[in-house]
Amino acid sequence: MWFVLALLSALFQVLRNMVMKQLGHALDETINVWGRFTFILPFAAAGVAWTGVPEIGPGFWLAGLWFGIAQNLSTLCLSKALKASQISLVTALWKLSVIVLVGWGFLALGERPTAPGLAGVLCSVAGVYLLNVNKARIAWWAPLAALVQDPGQRWTLGAAFLFAPSVVYIKQMAVASSPVFAILVGYLICAAIVTPYTIYRSARHFRQVGRHFGRFVALGATSALSTLFGTTAYTLALSSYVEAVKQVEILFALAIGMLFFREGATVRAIWPGTLVMLAGLVLLKLWG
Repeated sequence: MWFVLALLSALFQVLRNMVMKQLGHALDETINVWGRFTFILPFAAAGVAWTGVPEIGPGFWLAGLWFGIAQNLSTLCLSKALKASQISLVTALWKLSVIVLVGWGFLALGERPTAPGLAGVLCSVAGVYLLNVNKARIAWWAPLAALVQDPGQRWTLGAAFLFAPSVVYIKQMAVASSPVFAILVGYLICAAIVTPYTIYRSARHFRQVGRHFGRFVALGATSALSTLFGTTAYTLALSSYVEAVKQVEILFALAIGMLFFREGATVRAIWPGTLVMLAGLVLLKLWG
């Protein structure tokens, strides 16, 4: 069951990113993040109304606070990355978060990587290099420099490093209560944190929410489904296994980039690195 839930989470996650990319170009990244956190709430509230309020275990509220902080920062970085770079490249590079998750798993859960897991780390790093293989014709260090010089890739790395702790915290919340209740409370905290900043940074865009209302609803729906499927899967299996299966999101992103954003040239340039990264991350998470 958890395997199917992870696949569904990956599918709706890339659909969510597609809507975020569209809204990011139409408005800005700040109102984009606010929309994601706000429009997920009606769907989460409906889920809690259906399942009921569970018994809340210790550590729930502290994990919720840290989740709100990490998720806000990660999503803001991701929104900026999707606005600055192609969705296919961003999604592939964003998957470096699972390497960071190995460290968090060791610190928070006591998980130790095996030899195949370390091989997966090296394979994933090689995949990052190949993502920019076209720049390697200039100098061998050019793909590495692009991670710092290219704004979209810098924001993607920020999103990757901050996404990993948010996975740990939402799992802790779900284990201490229920997946649906964890999503509702977690994103209420996220919305409470981001709303004052959005009013300060992007107040003018609130007038345009009505014009893009359908997209905001789609953003909330895809976010809710992706988070619900993923969080439920976390409670049924190790987060490492769930994230391994969710690497198929890279393939979904490649297809969407070609079909909807005319990124065929980019996809052709990065597909070797994407496949190497995919192989490395699956190796890392299945046997790490």
